[in-house]
Amino acid sequence: MLLCIDTGNTNTVFSVWNGERFLAMWRISTDHRRTADEYFVWLSTLMSVQKFELDITDCIISATAPRVVFNLRVLCNRYFDTRPLVVGKPDCLLPVTPRVDQGTTVGPDRLVNTVGAFDRHGPDLIVVDFGTATTFDVVDTDGAYVGGVISPGVNLSLEALHMGAASLPHVDVTMPPKVIGTNTVACIQSGIFWGYIGLVQGIVEKIREERGRAMKVIATGGLAPLFDQGFDLFDAIEDDLTMHGLRLIHDYNKEMAHG
Repeated sequence: MLLCIDTGNTNTVFSVWNGERFLAMWRISTDHRRTADEYFVWLSTLMSVQKFELDITDCIISATAPRVVFNLRVLCNRYFDTRPLVVGKPDCLLPVTPRVDQGTTVGPDRLVNTVGAFDRHGPDLIVVDFGTATTFDVVDTDGAYVGGVISPGVNLSLEALHMGAASLPHVDVTMPPKVIGTNTVACIQSGIFWGYIGLVQGIVEKIREERGRAMKVIATGGLAPLFDQGFDLFDAIEDDLTMHGLRLIHDYNKEMAHG
């Protein structure tokens, strides 16, 4: 069994692959103070609820929040007696090397999404990930990550608006019934919703123009379905793209280790 761990700035997701499918997916808030022992108690409790054994033989970690990696490594070493692969570290190989400026560190989640998206959808992709940041990752003809775009995430924008303007409330993200809001909440919802629709359309158009070719748009992240309401923004939405990519990277490293 393979334990895949994806640590984002806001949430950390654990999933177990049994060789044929992902058995479950669990989410916990990202906190660098959480110890290996706390992770294990939480994880083992959830596993026992779903009635399957803690028979983990391999682990792989993708972490955009580097401070949590130490305790996750301890979790894998102490409780599962395995040395985890950590995406972005020299000993974790990728099927295709990213082509970016020398010295640039690419977020592990972006590398993992690139691998997962290329496996499922082939070459010439734009992967849009609605996370803490909204990122656009460009996948080349051979599956290489060749750069992208980073913009503030939807919830981050809402939080900044609320924090920076004391009179503005914190609102839920939803598609408003009209573009022109007739109250403060509706105005904010319209600005966020239609603003991000325009953001995605505009950036995708510019990337296609710069690349000079047709490119599929693959969306992932919890808010992706919200923006896929008849606007034809995405060719596909993948809710498990990161986990799929982690599994593929693990398998690739196993193959390379065994020649």
